[in-house]
Amino acid sequence: MKPQDIIFILILIILLYKRKAEWFVYTGLACLIVSAPLFYFQIFFTAQRLTYYAVAFFTIAVLIYILKLKKS
Repeated sequence: MKPQDIIFILILIILLYKRKAEWFVYTGLACLIVSAPLFYFQIFFTAQRLTYYAVAFFTIAVLIYILKLKKS
Protein backbone atom coordinates (compact mmCIF):
# COMPACT_ATOMS: atom_id res chain seq x y z
CA MET A 1 0.00 0.00 0.00
CA LYS A 2 1.44 3.31 -1.11
CA PRO A 3 1.39 6.49 1.02
CA GLN A 4 -1.17 8.14 -1.26
CA ASP A 5 -3.50 5.16 -0.71
CA ILE A 6 -3.28 5.59 3.06
CA ILE A 7 -3.94 9.33 2.75
CA PHE A 8 -6.91 8.62 0.45
CA ILE A 9 -8.41 6.17 2.93
CA LEU A 10 -8.00 8.61 5.83
CA ILE A 11 -9.58 11.47 3.89
CA LEU A 12 -12.37 9.18 2.71
CA ILE A 13 -13.17 8.10 6.27
CA ILE A 14 -13.26 11.70 7.47
CA LEU A 15 -15.48 12.80 4.59
CA LEU A 16 -17.82 9.84 5.00
CA TYR A 17 -18.22 10.79 8.64
CA LYS A 18 -19.16 14.37 7.67
CA ARG A 19 -21.44 13.31 4.76
CA LYS A 20 -21.28 16.62 2.94
CA ALA A 21 -21.40 16.08 -0.81
CA GLU A 22 -19.80 19.45 -1.52
CA TRP A 23 -16.66 18.41 0.31
CA PHE A 24 -16.40 15.29 -1.86
CA VAL A 25 -16.67 17.43 -4.98
CA TYR A 26 -14.02 19.86 -3.75
CA THR A 27 -11.70 17.02 -2.80
CA GLY A 28 -12.20 15.40 -6.22
CA LEU A 29 -11.38 18.68 -7.93
CA ALA A 30 -8.28 19.05 -5.77
CA CYS A 31 -7.15 15.58 -6.82
CA LEU A 32 -7.53 16.52 -10.49
CA ILE A 33 -5.68 19.80 -10.01
CA VAL A 34 -2.79 18.06 -8.25
CA SER A 35 -2.64 15.30 -10.87
CA ALA A 36 -2.23 17.69 -13.83
CA PRO A 37 1.37 18.74 -13.00
CA LEU A 38 2.23 15.14 -12.17
CA PHE A 39 1.16 14.06 -15.65
CA TYR A 40 3.26 16.89 -17.09
CA PHE A 41 6.34 15.71 -15.19
CA GLN A 42 5.55 12.13 -16.23
CA ILE A 43 4.92 10.79 -12.74
CA PHE A 44 2.21 8.61 -14.17
CA PHE A 45 1.54 6.16 -11.33
CA THR A 46 0.65 8.81 -8.76
CA ALA A 47 -1.18 11.00 -11.28
CA GLN A 48 -3.27 8.10 -12.47
CA ARG A 49 -4.12 7.13 -8.91
CA LEU A 50 -5.23 10.70 -8.18
CA THR A 51 -7.60 10.62 -11.15
CA TYR A 52 -9.05 7.35 -9.81
CA TYR A 53 -9.49 8.98 -6.40
CA ALA A 54 -11.22 11.96 -8.03
CA VAL A 55 -13.69 9.63 -9.75
CA ALA A 56 -14.34 7.90 -6.44
CA PHE A 57 -14.99 11.20 -4.67
CA PHE A 58 -17.32 12.39 -7.46
CA THR A 59 -19.22 9.09 -7.41
CA ILE A 60 -19.74 9.26 -3.66
CA ALA A 61 -20.89 12.88 -3.97
CA VAL A 62 -23.48 11.87 -6.57
CA LEU A 63 -24.68 9.03 -4.34
CA ILE A 64 -25.04 11.40 -1.38
CA TYR A 65 -27.01 13.86 -3.54
CA ILE A 66 -29.31 11.05 -4.72
CA LEU A 67 -29.90 9.83 -1.18
CA LYS A 68 -30.72 13.38 -0.05
CA LEU A 69 -33.22 13.76 -2.89
CA LYS A 70 -34.93 10.49 -2.00
CA LYS A 71 -35.34 11.56 1.62
CA SER A 72 -36.95 14.88 0.74
